[in-house]
Amino acid sequence: MSCVRRRLVPFLASAVTLVGAGCASAPPAVYQSESFQRESPFVTWSTREPAGACELGKRALLSQGYQIDGSDAVRVKGQKLFQPKPDQGVSLDITLVCLPSNVGAVVYANALQTRFALKAASTSTGVSVAGLGSISLPWSADKEAMVKVGEETVTDPDFYRRLFALIEALDGTSVGSADLGSAEVPR
Repeated sequence: MSCVRRRLVPFLASAVTLVGAGCASAPPAVYQSESFQRESPFVTWSTREPAGACELGKRALLSQGYQIDGSDAVRVKGQKLFQPKPDQGVSLDITLVCLPSNVGAVVYANALQTRFALKAASTSTGVSVAGLGSISLPWSADKEAMVKVGEETVTDPDFYRRLFALIEALDGTSVGSADLGSAEVPR
């Protein structure tokens, strides 16, 4: 073995060890924590047909100030915007999908929380003047915009329990006296 090879082999071995050590300290991929358990906070059942179950879901979201998007009978999308601080915003998007089941309908819910932050960006301006050519001027304009800084699926089982409890409460209860007397909730 030549002198160059003898020096190169230990160098390559230490490089491989360092690269391997760097990979070992990397966080695990998020899909590795997916357990796909049989019990799920994202699902509930209804004795109504799918369209009726989603109608109750739509009413539940509307009653809480969500803006409803789309008019599909078995899929409801709702969005509500929050501003926890003057320079922060949060969007909560809820999707309900209602499918047939042996008891009537199964309702799947998914909530996505998107966080925004107010960011400033400055720009400079250039001007072209006929006869003189191009002139760069140091004018600057500050623009502020809400920029998405994070997004995650809401996985809190209590959140979904509250949502499904409201949907269930709308299924067959009477409207309270403060609302419309003893009129029944339309089905």
